[in-house]
Amino acid sequence: MRRQRQRLSMTLQQLGAASGVSVGYISQLERGNATPTLGTLSQIAAALNVDLDYFIRKPQVADSLTRAGSRPRFATAGSSIEYEQIGADFPGHELTSFVMNVPAGYESELVKHLGEEIIYILEGEISQMVGGREYIMSTGDSLHYLGEKPHSWSNRTQEPARILWVGRMHYQKSDQIPHMAPDITEALPNLDPQKTSA
Repeated sequence: MRRQRQRLSMTLQQLGAASGVSVGYISQLERGNATPTLGTLSQIAAALNVDLDYFIRKPQVADSLTRAGSRPRFATAGSSIEYEQIGADFPGHELTSFVMNVPAGYESELVKHLGEEIIYILEGEISQMVGGREYIMSTGDSLHYLGEKPHSWSNRTQEPARILWVGRMHYQKSDQIPHMAPDITEALPNLDPQKTSA
């Protein structure tokens, strides 16, 4: 991240203004003292004129079929989350997809962006919020939402969780968002209300 920023002769302040991410948080990321979500990483990638794949392993076109035993795995610097890449990068593609292995106690930062995301809980339990409303999601539950409202998520349990994440995100310059704990976006109206709390 620092290398690309310096290559573009950008200051931390300029990158913060272009990405909508606070200067202090970007500084922590560059030093390896913070763990970004894919959403935040995508905001920064857009501001640095690179794709999200610039920061992670990039599959070849021939790898569009991913075998279960040979799925690329990676973690962003300092991250406690392991990502399994299930999508491929080829001309014209718009979706990005991962299986995310989330440790107990993990909390993401608060982000917003254009585009949409789908989350499906493979194992465990995840807490997501949209505009102050919390959704407790367990195995088999799914959530489809727009990214225009601030959102985040966490694993508040004592057990790890596994999530299938599919997204289509487009980032613009935006106001900086404070990095807070859990908050999410517009959810599907048929999400089981028995599993939600105001």
